[in-house]
Amino acid sequence: MPKKATWYFDFVSPFSYLQFKSLNRLPDTLECEPVPILFSALLKHWGHKGPAEIAPKRVDTYRYCQWLAAKSGIGFQMPPVHPFNPLPFLRLALALENSPGVIETIFDYIWLEGNPAHTPEGFMNLASELGLDDPVTLISTEEVKNRLRHTTEQAIAAGVYGVPTFAIDSERFWGLDQTQMMLDCLQTSPVATHRDH
Repeated sequence: MPKKATWYFDFVSPFSYLQFKSLNRLPDTLECEPVPILFSALLKHWGHKGPAEIAPKRVDTYRYCQWLAAKSGIGFQMPPVHPFNPLPFLRLALALENSPGVIETIFDYIWLEGNPAHTPEGFMNLASELGLDDPVTLISTEEVKNRLRHTTEQAIAAGVYGVPTFAIDSERFWGLDQTQMMLDCLQTSPVATHRDH
């Protein structure tokens, strides 16, 4: 029986995009469920600053993402403004039942094509690509808002503090660079952890 993993992500994160592009290379023994969450809510909960809030770190992060994408053979183009408010995109993914195809279209629109994600026009152009006539109404229902709130609270309850993060049972694997560690742990014994008591 496949092992189940929850993959927490936010469209604002270039590392989420880069890891998403490798999900199709995960072994068949791992069943992955992508779950959109609001990264800024994690930062607020844990009292952290995001990489984009520290000027030198922002520059270094962007440079590293561009290098890593090129090294990995993944198309990558920064959107014109970053960070941007990812709420409409997160809610849109949930409103469209979190379809992998929709998630990929949103990621590609922002990070592969480098389209503006910070303007209403940018969002509407994406919605048009998805064949939606009234995306604003679609993402504005209380049901959709509550679903995003729930997924984010679920992530926090699981101890998630950053994106992207894989959660398997009670273990977390944060960041693109922990993908191989996660796969190694699945093939051997559960990862050793140190919990606060």
